[in-house]
Amino acid sequence: MLANTEANASKLNEGPWRSEHDRADRQCSMKILVVDNHFLIRDALRRSLKTLKSDATVLEATNGHQAMQLVSEHANIRLVLLELNLPDRDGFSVLGELRERHPTISVVVLSARQDRDSVARALDLGALGFIPKSGPREVMLSALDLVLAGGVYIPPEILVREQRPATSLKLACVASGTRLARPADLGLTGRQTDVLGLLMKGKSNKAISRTLDLALPTVKNHVTAIFKSIKVTNRTEAVIAISSLGLEWPQVAPSPH
Repeated sequence: MLANTEANASKLNEGPWRSEHDRADRQCSMKILVVDNHFLIRDALRRSLKTLKSDATVLEATNGHQAMQLVSEHANIRLVLLELNLPDRDGFSVLGELRERHPTISVVVLSARQDRDSVARALDLGALGFIPKSGPREVMLSALDLVLAGGVYIPPEILVREQRPATSLKLACVASGTRLARPADLGLTGRQTDVLGLLMKGKSNKAISRTLDLALPTVKNHVTAIFKSIKVTNRTEAVIAISSLGLEWPQVAPSPH
């Protein structure tokens, strides 16, 4: 059994992404890219993704180079599942490059790592979720369903450790007698609300700049002001704090040219 698995893995390592690429060109369904060096993991993920989205086309890459090549060849990849431990480069650098060059693609980290620093770093780089491989299959499916619906998945253990910003924000609202229903109730300007909405979707500062037609320094100033207003110090804390409030988000209005 092990010998057969190793043989299959060896064949797949020679070009699983290429064969999948050829088949995918003939299909118009949603495309999902799985980036992981281990055949058994990719196979399990492919089966799970088919359960979640039966019509999805699942592409595979064994390393960062293959992943970036596939993304450049397929303009309609919607989701990337990324392992951080890759054979040719650090997964965080792949995540950063994906968010920089392809800001419309959702990236979820699915990794054997599950330490708080790795989770926080991935979310700060723009990942829309961090799913530990050790977690139950049902949790992974629910997390991916949330991301595909436009949400952000944060592991419960991180939420437990990072409750202080959200709690202090809620207490401040209670003390002032404010009932929060919209982002504007946080005391943000209209443009700051737009920036926060995109930040909540995992958009980088450059992506926000392009979407809203704002200068990059202006976006950075808005982000700094937002952090100060809601009493957090980074994107991870902001996502946790704002997510806990259950606000209703308006549509982002691009700046007129």
